[in-house]
Amino acid sequence: MFTGIVEGVGIVKSLQERKESWLLGLDLPFGVEETLKAGESLAVNGCCLTMRADGSSDGTFDLLEETLNRTNLGDLRPGDRVNLERSLAVGGRLGGHFVTGHVDSAGMIEIFEERGKNLFLQVRVESEGAKYLVDKGCVAVDGCSLTVCEVTDCSFAVWLIPHTLDKTNLKSRKVGDRLNLEFDLLAKYVERIQLKS
Repeated sequence: MFTGIVEGVGIVKSLQERKESWLLGLDLPFGVEETLKAGESLAVNGCCLTMRADGSSDGTFDLLEETLNRTNLGDLRPGDRVNLERSLAVGGRLGGHFVTGHVDSAGMIEIFEERGKNLFLQVRVESEGAKYLVDKGCVAVDGCSLTVCEVTDCSFAVWLIPHTLDKTNLKSRKVGDRLNLEFDLLAKYVERIQLKS
């Protein structure tokens, strides 16, 4: 379980196809690697991945075809920046919203521009995902917990504050880029309960 509060930005070192999986290599920022042990979870662009070896500044993670198909991790190239968050500790502060690290789909940036002193980001989504979005609700975008606005049947928008831009990889994004999206967990459960009723 995560909160969508990005702790650091890592740098992609490699993404290589192996016999059993694809191997993602990251240069982890100081601090994040110190507490990670083999088998522990790390959200990478909002996708929950499992650390292969005990913490060092080089983190390696196995990716399967499902992960490559559903997320933007297959688009990564050496030098790309990725958002990182360690799993939530029991008793830890929940600063964002409940995020599982299970990406629902990838959206595409339609508009990314300054409007006055603010930065406006509009993302195209599949209609299947748009039903989970409500104005002033929450969504995880590349692992960042953000507040939704301007929802349509095929898109939503968010306003980005300077802190988010300084602490995440979003400032390096551009129109046409794919973003990992995880929709609100509670909305998905409510829908499932209603379908079963």
